[in-house]
Amino acid sequence: MKANQIISFSGGKDSTAMLLMMLEKNEPIHSIVFCDTGWEFPQMLDHIDRVEKYIGREIVRVKPKNDFTCSLLDIPINPRKKGNVIRYGNGWPSPMRRWCTREKVYAIDRYIKAIQDPLVSIGMAYDEFSRLHSKSAQAKKYPIRYPLVDYQVTESEALEYCYQKGFDWDGLYTKFKRVSCFCCPMQGLRELRNLRKYYPELWNQMLEWDARKPEHNPGFRGYKTVHDLEKRFEYEDRQVVLAL
Repeated sequence: MKANQIISFSGGKDSTAMLLMMLEKNEPIHSIVFCDTGWEFPQMLDHIDRVEKYIGREIVRVKPKNDFTCSLLDIPINPRKKGNVIRYGNGWPSPMRRWCTREKVYAIDRYIKAIQDPLVSIGMAYDEFSRLHSKSAQAKKYPIRYPLVDYQVTESEALEYCYQKGFDWDGLYTKFKRVSCFCCPMQGLRELRNLRKYYPELWNQMLEWDARKPEHNPGFRGYKTVHDLEKRFEYEDRQVVLAL
């Protein structure tokens, strides 16, 4: 029996290039699955729609078990006994507490489990070998392959390929290195500055959530709050004006 190849599609440059290249090579594809967390850039959701129209195939949308904003702020944390709530809200994700990634993987896994004999293709570029080890837990659940590694396509080549096909994410990759969740605390300061500058409505949403976040949360990217970053960026703006 041949495996049913499932594309784990984030919508970023690597998974987009992977999908388009696989179709060009006439590789058999059972389905394409995208996890809509509710925290994506609006431009990313537009991109998903464009890709779907371009390839003429459905991109299956799945959602995490719990809304991400609810998980951030309100979900009861009850690790052991039913009714023994120790706190509400996971708070902002961190490198040691990436509950967001876990929930995305769970959502996609629920879809994959319903497919007989799955083979999951993940968009990891040829120059990202160091990240392969982080996927070992998934590899224990079902077979995984990395087509861009097979094709020896690097990150920069994947992005250029997508641009040549007419996909530009409305300029997101000119401002951000990664374009998944707009409020990801793992972003660098450059990306956060650009978010505040070019997408103020999304930055203001982060400020609103930050004001409501659980008290136990250790902070946002090494800072106590997003509001601390706001104060820093405001100060930097004033210094630029004074220097003019």
